[in-house]
Amino acid sequence: MDIIDSKYIGLISSRLQKFKRVKADLYNFRCPICGDSQKHKNKARGYFYQVKTNTNYKCHNCGASLSFNNFLKQIDSTLHKQYVMEKFKEGHAGGRNFVVEEPKFDFKKPVFRKKLDLPRASEVPIAREYLERRKLDPSKFFFTNKFKEWTNTHKKTFDNITRDESRIVIPLYDVKNNLIGFQGRSLVPNSVKYITVMINEEAPKIYGLDKVKTEKPIYILEGPFDSTLVENSVAMCGSDLDIRTFGWCNYIWVFDNEPRNREIVERINKTIGRGDQVVIWPSNIKEKDVNDMTLSGHDVKSVLESNTYSGLKAKIKFNNWKKI
Repeated sequence: MDIIDSKYIGLISSRLQKFKRVKADLYNFRCPICGDSQKHKNKARGYFYQVKTNTNYKCHNCGASLSFNNFLKQIDSTLHKQYVMEKFKEGHAGGRNFVVEEPKFDFKKPVFRKKLDLPRASEVPIAREYLERRKLDPSKFFFTNKFKEWTNTHKKTFDNITRDESRIVIPLYDVKNNLIGFQGRSLVPNSVKYITVMINEEAPKIYGLDKVKTEKPIYILEGPFDSTLVENSVAMCGSDLDIRTFGWCNYIWVFDNEPRNREIVERINKTIGRGDQVVIWPSNIKEKDVNDMTLSGHDVKSVLESNTYSGLKAKIKFNNWKKI
């Protein structure tokens, strides 16, 4: 890891809850963006890690993913300026880091609501135009100009709301159509792309449970936007739940088409090892996800159905896919 990155990780480590060094170039702590689990104070799902020469941040609870540089920029502008200056002197373009004050939580019993008190994305030009450009249905989502302030009316999550921003809001419902959480998708460059807030922390962090038909094949995708383009599907929203606990008889995993992404490769390998069905993308598909494939004119439904494998055949196809 870059020596300057290591230095500034050390400078902020005292401000990160449950901070520890897991191994060389890998650090773990409670996510300061979402506050990590409110119920389990010992859970720590935020990580600094290295990819090539870059240091990145990833939270496996809310799904936040950004560079160390942007992480630090959003949280501590003074420390960020010092960091950038040192990187500049060394001939580097920037780095990555993140620090916030420890979130203070109000442990009130969540009140589940059937509807969101927000306008539909289809009613807001900036949100509607963004979604329609991606061939997504804006009537399925909502919009708020002040995501942090609005979030705090549902669940006290953010102590500092001075640097608020607009976001598309993606509702998460359970099988009984109770609102159990939501994701906020930023429309601002260089911001945390997704922030996930669970009103009920005991509920599964999955999009689409209210619509899925268990008697049909269920496709399991990574993101909500992609799942709206696939019939009878759900999205994992960055969670690592054991789907077998749902008792579904026929489900198919659909990971992004990124054979150079180590995390995705490992997840596909584990999926095949469990004997689950998984889609292995053919070599003629160059796009990285279902949304991009849709925009490129692919018949996604046909591609999914003709490239679903399990067992030995899945292993063979997977090994060939990794070489692409």
